[in-house]
Amino acid sequence: MTAWDALRAALDSLRANPLRSALTMLGIVIGVAAVIAMVAVGAGARDQVLRQIASLGTNLIMVGQGSIVRSGVKLGAGTASTLTEDDAQAVLSEIPGVVVTAPSVRWGLQIVAGNQNWGTVLFGVTPDYMDARDWTVATGRGLSDEDVAQANKVVVLGQTVVRNLFGGGDPIGEPVRVFSTPLTVVGVLAEKGQNTQGQDQDDVIFVPLSTAKRNIPGMAKSNPRFIHTMVVKMRDGADMAEAQAQIRDLLRQRHRLIPGQDDDFWMRDLSEVSATRDASSRALSFLLAAVAAVSLLVGGIGIMNIMLVSVTERTREIGLRLAIGARRRDILVQFLIESTTLSLIGAAVGVALGIATAMGVAALAGWPTLIRIDSVVLAVVVSGLIGVFFGLYPARRAALLNPIEALRHE
Repeated sequence: MTAWDALRAALDSLRANPLRSALTMLGIVIGVAAVIAMVAVGAGARDQVLRQIASLGTNLIMVGQGSIVRSGVKLGAGTASTLTEDDAQAVLSEIPGVVVTAPSVRWGLQIVAGNQNWGTVLFGVTPDYMDARDWTVATGRGLSDEDVAQANKVVVLGQTVVRNLFGGGDPIGEPVRVFSTPLTVVGVLAEKGQNTQGQDQDDVIFVPLSTAKRNIPGMAKSNPRFIHTMVVKMRDGADMAEAQAQIRDLLRQRHRLIPGQDDDFWMRDLSEVSATRDASSRALSFLLAAVAAVSLLVGGIGIMNIMLVSVTERTREIGLRLAIGARRRDILVQFLIESTTLSLIGAAVGVALGIATAMGVAALAGWPTLIRIDSVVLAVVVSGLIGVFFGLYPARRAALLNPIEALRHE
């Protein structure tokens, strides 16, 4: 018997019992669909996390104002005002591997344009801040060193602010007002989306650091050199843990903190936070795929069960074939082809159902999904292997039947 003859005989047998064949394939269909849909959801979530990680910038250490203690009470992060622009300059000049340090101040406020207003977050920054955080300008220009040196009253807007103040209009050159301070829009930032905490990174405005300190009410401090945070960007391949330790030692020395005294600043390695989120997302993808794989296993057991029933039902047919010259290998191949065909047809239907489910989840629930070709191919290949593995025992049982006893079977 040729392979084509075996395939045709297997298909004829499956067509003879269409309902049973369909029910047998159901486990594989559900398993493959679940694998593809769940992996798509997991991959979409991971892809979103990776985009958020990329939007933060790379090799970054954030340093911010810490807490002060009054009468034994810690007042919380941000209450200390000891972090200064001079600290940022010292970190840049004294810590090996530092590419740039970008000091900044921030303030939540209302910005007004014409008869529109919007609550946003103002950042007073230097041009280095935009480089460190990988901000790009979509239209217009960014802030310059001259803007900082002369405290120019200019502003760069995030996309969310532009949409709420100007709708679809071009804001470049338009005046806006923060409190009583007029500012001229010189640029619009490219869209970044949400960060890893779900915050809208486009709901920001950037002004020169000197402008924020001199012209924005509420920014005045007893120390005119104060800053809220600084972003430290390290060179590629730098030991981030070692860099944090060196920065901590330098700042404690500059702030004259004695041994045992708490830091009056906080530090956070953004790459470490991002890696944790990425690892969590990857673990979620594996978990979802593992749960879906159980359905494939159950489908394989269903195939074995039905194939054993089929062997029992067709015992006389098998005995007749063996009696007229069919080889045991032919019987084995025929039943293997039947089980594998069941699996592959079920896989094909499952692929279509899985893709439709993933697209439905994306459309109805708004979850990010990413259909990966490798997951589709893997699901189909595994389905075929399941058909071979779980069909092998019934096929072998059929091939080893004694022709005489098989012909006597009632």
